[in-house]
Amino acid sequence: MGTMSIWHWLIVLLVVVMIFGTKKLRNLGSDLGGAVKGFKDGMKDGTSSTDAPASPNAQVTGNPATDKSTIDVEARQKS
Repeated sequence: MGTMSIWHWLIVLLVVVMIFGTKKLRNLGSDLGGAVKGFKDGMKDGTSSTDAPASPNAQVTGNPATDKSTIDVEARQKS
């Protein structure tokens, strides 16, 4: 009962094909391939950014009182 031979793997493959069918296995394979491709594209987009990352010590420009993108945290809290 040591390692599994090629005949054991062929029997397991045959049983899996008989249970799920070739069409469902083909769809499963294409879905898995698409997920892997999407993951690789996402990782590539995250690492090859053309923008320079903002440094945490960057100086803030503009007047915060007139800047519409600034949100006052205390004004957003519920009473």
